Amino acid sequence: MPMRRLSMRKTKEILRLRWGVGLGVRQIGRSLSISHSTVVDTLRRADAAGLKWPLPASLDDAGLEARLYPGNREYPAGRPEPDWKEIHEELRDDKVTLRLLWTEYKRDHPDGYQYSGFCRRYRQWCGKLDTVLRQTYRPGEKMFVDYAGEKVPVVDPKTGEVRMAEIFVAVLGYSNYAYAEAQWSQELANWIGGHCRALEYMGGAPEILVPDNLKSAVAKPCRYEPDLNPTYQELAGHYGAVVIPARPRHPRDRAKVEAGVQVVERWILAALRHRTFFSLAELNQAIRELLMKLNDAPFQKMEGSRRTLYEMVEKAALKPLPAKRYEFAQWKKARVNIDYHVEVEGSYYSVPHALVKEQVEARYTATTVEILHKGRRVASHPRSYRKGQFVTDPGHRPHSHREYLEWTPERLVRWAEKAGENTGQLVRKIMESKPHPEQGYRSCLGIMRLGKRYGEERLEAASRRALATGAISYRSVKSILENKLDRLPLESPPEARAVGDHPNLRGPSYYSGEGSSHA
Repeated sequence: MPMRRLSMRKTKEILRLRWGVGLGVRQIGRSLSISHSTVVDTLRRADAAGLKWPLPASLDDAGLEARLYPGNREYPAGRPEPDWKEIHEELRDDKVTLRLLWTEYKRDHPDGYQYSGFCRRYRQWCGKLDTVLRQTYRPGEKMFVDYAGEKVPVVDPKTGEVRMAEIFVAVLGYSNYAYAEAQWSQELANWIGGHCRALEYMGGAPEILVPDNLKSAVAKPCRYEPDLNPTYQELAGHYGAVVIPARPRHPRDRAKVEAGVQVVERWILAALRHRTFFSLAELNQAIRELLMKLNDAPFQKMEGSRRTLYEMVEKAALKPLPAKRYEFAQWKKARVNIDYHVEVEGSYYSVPHALVKEQVEARYTATTVEILHKGRRVASHPRSYRKGQFVTDPGHRPHSHREYLEWTPERLVRWAEKAGENTGQLVRKIMESKPHPEQGYRSCLGIMRLGKRYGEERLEAASRRALATGAISYRSVKSILENKLDRLPLESPPEARAVGDHPNLRGPSYYSGEGSSHA
């Protein structure tokens, strides 16, 4: 293996320290921070060249190099220079290595650089490239995504209020083909929507999505096992991709997207700095026009542009998009209540009664709510936007409360009566007012918890007032207790006001067990 080539300044210092000062080989190596074998090689070459110390004054650096390395194949004069642009493009293919390219170069140019010199010259050439072009990626391999640090003001034409828009950016790794759009926030729905539109703009999906560690993408940043947002993970699966977030505190992982963000800021946001926008749509139209110019702009250090590299190579390497765009869905973990319903965004959805108290996951879109237990779908309902509404599949209800459930209307009434007759009557009337008594379980349990907080005596007084005023609900009892209205005298007895007729009212026989078979 060829020894390391030294500068002539350091070579002269070796000769001075050895022949002029008399230091040992290892002492010289430590002094100049080089290996002792390099020192030995230099001294051997100097002896073979017949050099003495001090060196002749007429011997310049070029002459010294020629005498020390006569005919050296690694450093020949006038050696042919490889086409580094072509080398760089070839390396984008993961099957091609630098050693293979050097072997081909030496086959065509036997008097060219040795392997170490070839690699060093390539690294030097890469160092002069724009940051966004330095790293090598396979076509269709990665798409980097992030938000720009700079925001754009948008003025409401009616009120004059200024709202700041976020700029979503996506960049393909191989061609640096870029996409950008304005959004109102970095919330999950915008993050997912930005991905869908970016992939459609690219005309295909990459193998890997590389986000920065923002909250919309990664719930818990971790170098080795990032906890991905389930919605983001589902989006990746829909497009046949995998999400591999940039590792925290690893700038090189983020270099491509940060450089892409910087290019967007310079090419697009800087050009828009003096313009006033009155809607997000107007801003996005301006961004789209400048985005075309950015992708068509020629590279400074390479031939072609982002668009030509994308259209000639990368576009064909992307995976085809599915026929249907990903439908935004959110996920929530929940535990099934004793009324065999799960709360999602303020509404309640039924699951099979056997799953009472089990941990489940809710997946909900704009139109549908699905409940999954251990990865298996156990219920599906139309989405409700009415707070407090129960969406119940009759098939989820038990045939007999006594046979299948720990909690029954009869037991809840008996439990409430421990606080007093009025509390028991209130609980009974709450369940009588519901199409299905189970829909009143939550309110009844909430009332019983109020008894633990305020005491059974106060709960009984509050229930008496609620019955007297016809305020038959958990919220009413809670308000009475919070405002200490239970301590005020009643103007009329509890029987003075009736709850009113209800098409689904049940009589005393229901709670004595005679009507439980109809539950």
